[in-house]
Amino acid sequence: MKEVHYSDYLQLDKILNAQTLESDLQGAHAHDEMLFVIIHQAYELWFKQILFEIDSVAQIMSQQVINDNSADLQTIVHRLSRIETILKVAVHQIDIMETMTPMDFLDFRDFLRPASGFQSWQFKMAEAKLGLQFPERFGQAYYISQLRPEHVTLIKDVEKQPSLLDLVNEWLARMPFFDQDANWVNYQPLFPASGAKHPFWHDYSTVYANSLVEGERGNLSHFEKMFFEEEKSPERRLSACACRSALFIMLYRGYPMLQLPFQLLNNLLEIDEQLSTWRYRHMNMVTRMIGIRTGTGGSSGRDYLKGALDKHYIFREIAALSSYLIERRKLPQLSRELEESLGF
Repeated sequence: MKEVHYSDYLQLDKILNAQTLESDLQGAHAHDEMLFVIIHQAYELWFKQILFEIDSVAQIMSQQVINDNSADLQTIVHRLSRIETILKVAVHQIDIMETMTPMDFLDFRDFLRPASGFQSWQFKMAEAKLGLQFPERFGQAYYISQLRPEHVTLIKDVEKQPSLLDLVNEWLARMPFFDQDANWVNYQPLFPASGAKHPFWHDYSTVYANSLVEGERGNLSHFEKMFFEEEKSPERRLSACACRSALFIMLYRGYPMLQLPFQLLNNLLEIDEQLSTWRYRHMNMVTRMIGIRTGTGGSSGRDYLKGALDKHYIFREIAALSSYLIERRKLPQLSRELEESLGF
């Protein structure tokens, strides 16, 4: 068997000699530029790992059928959890960056122009693979203007492919809770049947409507649109069927068969939250370092970051489900047949 040396395996000669300081090239050594370079190189390595994990999850979720009793769902949840943890590390790296003062940064900032973190094509690709679409982006005119042509092509190719959010939508829509009549033979409705809704959803809609206080009455129209209006619209990413499945998973997540699906949905929310936290910390750090000055890449600096923070939520429809929950004690009782199928 071939012997492998630690340094060779990690290619440390390449990695440890990949920090060229622009300030040294300009004959004006700036001590903190080494920290700046290493942190951003670490970011790009983590982005590469995130892309690797997203691709592996997407490959599993692209299957015609995902067996909830197989290791597939557990693998998806595990790898999404890893992405979430990596993003937490990305957030904490800002703590290290903030050991650099604004004056330390000014020692080398002008040597960087027009380089900018905005040119991180891996980060933009990760956003696109997760499900952030071009029309949803803040500052669309500036979005790809700073990228090299080959990176623009890579990102545009990704945007044409099904994203993780698209695959989650298909997975949720395939869930058979309400497609099999045998699951509902002995279901005891809480209210007399009305309209075309499934008896369970008629009961749930009624209980939800009765739970609203005076200032929340407008929620009912949003509830009907989200869960029962199948019409496609550009701003809608999850179908009504997928939304119903996601809500059902959240409501009855205590059943063994729904625990992993719930963890999957919760991981997506955690990923969105960590991305938002990273943008918020990044925005505050930029404000601390350069105030209201223009970014090195020509962006509006803090204002651009604030716009992206406010707009770039990927799994917002899943987050919105909490608006439509009811108290656990008021949940309709599932039929014996469905309870058995959701158990071990």
